[in-house]
Amino acid sequence: MSAPATPATGEPRREQLLNAADRVVQREGPGASMNAIAAEAGITKPILYRHFGDRNGLIRALTERHTSGLLTAVRAALAEPLERRDLVERVLDTYLAGIEARPQVYRLLTHPEAGDPTGAGNALAPALRQIAEEITRAVQAQVDLGADSPLISETWGRAITGMVLAAGDWWLDQRPCPRARMVQALADLLWGRLAAAAELPQAITPPPPAAPPAVGSSEHEPDSPLV
Repeated sequence: MSAPATPATGEPRREQLLNAADRVVQREGPGASMNAIAAEAGITKPILYRHFGDRNGLIRALTERHTSGLLTAVRAALAEPLERRDLVERVLDTYLAGIEARPQVYRLLTHPEAGDPTGAGNALAPALRQIAEEITRAVQAQVDLGADSPLISETWGRAITGMVLAAGDWWLDQRPCPRARMVQALADLLWGRLAAAAELPQAITPPPPAAPPAVGSSEHEPDSPLV
């Protein structure tokens, strides 16, 4: 096992421990133990429990860290002043880049272990619902879908999110093609009805995204903020 990383000067203790947990999950996968995380952080397990309560508390903290980064990135992508096709591809690439950056953490948040009492495998669900809502608002604000716009926008928001989740999960597991090709394939599937719809006469520009939360770790890549 590798030696514990040296804590960054002035880095909050909680962030040091979450950084250690990130490293262990990336190395050992979703089943990473509290013992391994404590060893990585150079502390005893009781100190880890003091900060997070139990493994479930640690998973919740990791979930908040990574899903907040994902939501910030998706909002930023949706707000970019791009042509419609380019915007579709940018949002798709933002999601796939996030799960590609930290695949083991992604698996921890989406694939429950057998008999896992923590519910960790469903941890990404609230963020996905919020992404669906963000897409719904963006479509309704920018695309003329006629009298059924509220219904169609929400249908698309939820369908796009579910499609990309399932396709991204398969792509991350099988790696059948480079990320850019996967983005193109998904965009091609979405493009037909979006291409045919006119833009609203005065499209509402989404508000600028909130600043991403400080995570105190140089390991977090700006362009790959999820997992």
